[in-house]
Amino acid sequence: MLSALLAATLLLSTTASAQSAPTPLEDNRTITLGYIGIAYELGGVIDPTLQPGGTSSARPNWFTFAPHASQAGGKGMYSAALARNFIAAARLQPSLSLTNALDRLGLTGVTRLQLQDLSLQLIAQGLTADAAAALSVMTSSLNVAALADARTLLATASRMGALYWSAPGLTPLDKAEVIVVTLERTLHEGNLAIFNDVGGSARLYLDWRAAATGPITPGRVLTEFTLVGALNTEAWQAYDYALAHAEDVPRPRRMDLLFPGMHWKSLLVAAFALYEEARLAPTPARRDALIAMGNNYVAWREQRDQAQPVFTPAGNPTDEVSRAAVLQALTPFLMTDFGTVRWTYADYAYAQPDRDGNPLTSPPAEYSWADFWDRWNGILFAFDSAYTRPTELWVMPEPLTDPLG
Repeated sequence: MLSALLAATLLLSTTASAQSAPTPLEDNRTITLGYIGIAYELGGVIDPTLQPGGTSSARPNWFTFAPHASQAGGKGMYSAALARNFIAAARLQPSLSLTNALDRLGLTGVTRLQLQDLSLQLIAQGLTADAAAALSVMTSSLNVAALADARTLLATASRMGALYWSAPGLTPLDKAEVIVVTLERTLHEGNLAIFNDVGGSARLYLDWRAAATGPITPGRVLTEFTLVGALNTEAWQAYDYALAHAEDVPRPRRMDLLFPGMHWKSLLVAAFALYEEARLAPTPARRDALIAMGNNYVAWREQRDQAQPVFTPAGNPTDEVSRAAVLQALTPFLMTDFGTVRWTYADYAYAQPDRDGNPLTSPPAEYSWADFWDRWNGILFAFDSAYTRPTELWVMPEPLTDPLG
């Protein structure tokens, strides 16, 4: 079943016609389900007592985090779908006022008040009520509580306003839709790229493992299993380094300095060997340290080679605005529920030393998810937070359904 899901996803962008292609949220649902299957299968390698639907006290591996991260991206796509639907309705019947626009979006409670504040700031920059509401609702599935900091509110409005005025389009709704579509494409392409590469590699590994005869050891993984582009000598190098430094504080994280010139797919092979080593570890502490090293290797490949080219492409399509600028505007709102462990980028930013020393700028607005190092350090912060509550990550998300489907 899982192999079929992955095979279907690998063909999503190449074989389907424009008319029959899945929507971004339909792809996201397939990907999240695929990750859930891999999480339990690979989790069962590390902890043989783990059963589908169950929990493990072992440190979560990267693929235990993945369904939750995919779901978080899906929530961004969900908000984009709501915004596109609203824009389509507003083209047929413009809203009479901002209140009318927010009513049509079905916003209530604190979320409505916070998005109303953002919309008013955008209207002050020259946007129409409908355009302002459409851009504001892009944040509705994210951490809108970040807007409680007035500095974040003003910075977000300024950035969204700049995006609006830079967007191609003849009408206000045309411009707003370009921004919405840019966000949706960015999240969708990143979701696909990471799953096809990292998820696909895990599927190949688990299939190889299932077909192998005799005991599976880390040495066999490093000698017999490979991936296109990976070098076994490099995988051995990364594996040996991890064995020697798994308990280092802080945990090794600068793979570019540790392994200059290495093909980062070799890190995936090393990570699978480390997960096998973790299964054989003499103590839970050693097991968890090895898992964390494997996670850092997978995450580096994920973010450096797959996410970064999507977030900061060599050239933006002419029907988009800057992807990096869109991600920067939304960085303060980023949030992932790792089971019952909630991570927000705002929490990470507030926990760091003030970057610019300016009390007029909020810490979350000083970072950008499009910047590799801002993203990388935030992810490692999320890992460390979740490591203290390992069983809670096994509360898997319910994959999203396209509201327009």
